Amino acid sequence: MELNVHGKQIDVGDALRTHVEDKLEDLNQKYFNHATFATVTFSREGHGKASTKAHISVQLGKNIMVVADATDPDPYASFEAAAEKVGKQMRRYKRKLRDHHERLEQTPENEIFKARDYVLAAASEQDDEPEESLDQEPLVIAEMTKDIETMSVSEAVMRLDLSGEPFLVFFNAKNGTLNIVHAREDGNIGWIDPENGEN
Repeated sequence: MELNVHGKQIDVGDALRTHVEDKLEDLNQKYFNHATFATVTFSREGHGKASTKAHISVQLGKNIMVVADATDPDPYASFEAAAEKVGKQMRRYKRKLRDHHERLEQTPENEIFKARDYVLAAASEQDDEPEESLDQEPLVIAEMTKDIETMSVSEAVMRLDLSGEPFLVFFNAKNGTLNIVHAREDGNIGWIDPENGEN
């Protein structure tokens, strides 16, 4: 597993770096052993007696990211708390992760739909005019390619939970329609399935 450890406004010493490497390698071998890349970022939070935020993102095979954050005055403690969250997620989905990895290994590349993911500037960032035409195209400030895969709803929920993203678009393996699962403010997961909608 390739690992990148760095700090923002904080010096990451050799001892902390070694601690991070050993901990994440242990988690990888214990729960999944297919992690390909991990990034750990330490950054300062607040003023005065500042806390240290540890942000961990681990790529588990193809297209699955586990993301966790934690904050504590002690960098070691913030990392341990974030790593505990990562371990908890990997432990919860251990069997599903293995099944997902095996399925993806057998999925031909041409069965994964490619989509363009655009980041649009907020209206206030585009110009200072009081009114804008509804026909005016928004300003594109970033453009990426994303894979839209076919999977079950339970697998989509797992992917959403692991990634920490607000939503996930996928093709429903049961009916082939484009579905969305999204995180709700009440802590539950929303599921949008056009197949079950009424005309």
